[in-house]
Amino acid sequence: MGKDKENSFESNLQKLESIVDKLESGEIGLEESVKLYEEGMKIKKICDRKLQDIEMQIKKIKIEDNKISKEDF
Repeated sequence: MGKDKENSFESNLQKLESIVDKLESGEIGLEESVKLYEEGMKIKKICDRKLQDIEMQIKKIKIEDNKISKEDF
């Protein structure tokens, strides 16, 4: 569970917010800014994939005859 928590959407979002804060602070050099930007873009892609997966799960949930069912995909 430790690894799952480290790679959770929320954890990645916190990392991304931290990177944005550092970039916006203006207290780091150009080279470090580029490295952080690249890391941020990688984390953004991970978050985007996770959101797409969740969206697919939500689309698979159906309401039929006032009952909620979930289809596997």
